[in-house]
Amino acid sequence: MHPKINGKNNLINPLPKTRIMTKAEIVTEIANKTGIEKVAVQATVEAFMNTVKNALVKGENVYLRGFGSFIIKERAEKTGRNISKNTTIIIPAHCIPAFKPAKEFVSEVKASVKAS
Repeated sequence: MHPKINGKNNLINPLPKTRIMTKAEIVTEIANKTGIEKVAVQATVEAFMNTVKNALVKGENVYLRGFGSFIIKERAEKTGRNISKNTTIIIPAHCIPAFKPAKEFVSEVKASVKAS
């Protein structure tokens, strides 16, 4: 059974003792592996994220072979409940950004990360 947060199946960090890597740590790791200064790596990472974000805002999907795809997912209109007011509300159809990892990415993670 998956962990629940606020009574919902919102998985934030489902694996116990899984470490979360921050953007600053990614910049440090890239700088250490490439020998490029952190400031330049930071600018590159920021530019990459802005490019992906801007493409998605324009309705364009971003495909990175061997890594995955940043895509726009369409959510259908649905009925929800406001439990504090005990009313039914209509949640309109909308689009959300999503990431879909490539098959080789998924296989590599499955092979190296063991769920307990």
